[in-house]
Amino acid sequence: MPTRPLPDNPSLEHLKNQAKSLQRGVRAGDPVATAMLAEFFPRDADAPARAEAGGDGCSLTEAQVVIARSYGFASWARLRGHLDVVATYSRWPEPVDDLPESRSGDPEALADHFLNLVTLSYTKDTPERAAHGGRLLAARPEIAKVGAHTLAAVGDVVGLRELLHRDPEAARRTGGPFDWEPLLYLCYSRFAARATGGGSVAAAVVLLEAGADPNAGYLWRGLTSPFTALAGAFGGGEQWQAPHEDSLELARVLLAAGADPNDNQTLYNRMFAPANDHLELLFQFGLGTDVDSPWRARLGHTYPSPTGMVEEQLRWAAAHGMEERVRLLLAHGVDPDGRGYHPAYGDRTALALALGSGHREIARELLRAGATATGVDGLGDLG
Repeated sequence: MPTRPLPDNPSLEHLKNQAKSLQRGVRAGDPVATAMLAEFFPRDADAPARAEAGGDGCSLTEAQVVIARSYGFASWARLRGHLDVVATYSRWPEPVDDLPESRSGDPEALADHFLNLVTLSYTKDTPERAAHGGRLLAARPEIAKVGAHTLAAVGDVVGLRELLHRDPEAARRTGGPFDWEPLLYLCYSRFAARATGGGSVAAAVVLLEAGADPNAGYLWRGLTSPFTALAGAFGGGEQWQAPHEDSLELARVLLAAGADPNDNQTLYNRMFAPANDHLELLFQFGLGTDVDSPWRARLGHTYPSPTGMVEEQLRWAAAHGMEERVRLLLAHGVDPDGRGYHPAYGDRTALALALGSGHREIARELLRAGATATGVDGLGDLG
């Protein structure tokens, strides 16, 4: 019985109820429940723990261990620890179109509203909102100086230097409408009329030199694929969010400062469009290889491996006819037989997906790279 992925935004109460349901099922002789118990809490391997839990019965403690292991965690404590991490880093950015009149005279409220308008929330991102933010700032230019978050969003290098000289801790202090660090507001900002003095790339350098985390990020509504500063710089996504206007330069600065090139949300957000500039840059910094990753340390097996990430990119590209991307990934040593990590494609290889979608030249490219042909349907159609 294979392990299963945790649901999005996992709830401890829901998992506790699963354990209680399993306990009742085992005591009632339900075959599915007893099979789970045998698979994830076998008698021989866990004899001491089973004895402590009540011998041949199924205590709640034992049921909780079974539930934890069914999700790939060694113990209930490990599972609870993971939920604590998710809760700590989860954010629920909510776009707000209009500021209440009662708060229109409050500079901090205006600053938060400006940030709400000009930064991507992956909830309701439109050019009109950013334009609205630009008009707000033009009418009330003083709000850009309210703090590090607004200074970062507008790329005010001089203002950031002055503030960080007085208050170095501001480089990593969360705040603003989404409770983000300043670097995230900078990378997710789509405010076009930047302040003079060096712009966003220089502002990012100032923040990083002051101690900002190049791997800063958050879990969007509890999903365990962090929206990092790097993902913000690259943009993209299911709503085709625009990249930052200094996308590649900004990403290079982040990567040079230690951002993990194996950024799953970046890869996902950018896979829909045919451009490969993000992949070319990420490969320069080690995409597909094991490098230190604070997010992998926090999220463990719930975050895909670097190998799984690039294999999934190959499967997607093969299924969607992206010939140049397939060639690029293969040229960087991605396994043509790799199974990736996402359940949407099951156990199908890139070759099977290319043939199933009618992309013959991609199938030929994969075969030339050594893809296994055994058991793959449609090879006869290649001619």
